[in-house]
Amino acid sequence: MSKAKELQIRPLKTPTDLSPKATKDISGSMNAILADIFAIYLKTKNFHWHMSGPHFRDYHLLLDEQSEQLYSMTDPIAERVRKIGGVTIRSIGQISKMQRISDNNAEYVEPLDMLAELCEDNKMLASEFRKAHEVCAEHGDYSTTSLIENWIDETERRVWFLFEACREAKTSGH
Repeated sequence: MSKAKELQIRPLKTPTDLSPKATKDISGSMNAILADIFAIYLKTKNFHWHMSGPHFRDYHLLLDEQSEQLYSMTDPIAERVRKIGGVTIRSIGQISKMQRISDNNAEYVEPLDMLAELCEDNKMLASEFRKAHEVCAEHGDYSTTSLIENWIDETERRVWFLFEACREAKTSGH
């Protein structure tokens, strides 16, 4: 069989100089993060669509911006998994089995409760990114660690904005 024909019939496994264990560990870590991101993305959009109250416009726009940022991470993460020889998630069912972020199916959630919940979810995501960074660094996957460093910064920014939006204004007695 020719080399070209052999490449055509091989299963999806991009060649890499990383060990099979590295591919398995990194892919597992990043796929779990990908599931978490889809869960936070959908929750953020849900809260964006169901926002109400006196700060509607500000919160609505904040959550729209944050959902776009979350969604923009999905393709680079999935492509990174494929670049190192792994396979990535294929369905909503698989996402629901892997996600560590809890869904919120409540009919109504107070606006500040929405923001506080997303703040906690993003803090958890930052923590999971740090764990994944350690896995990638352990296996010498510098490209993924570099991407993760930027995503940690973006996630911390979302946490900061959500935290500040949740703070109640203090009025002075003067």
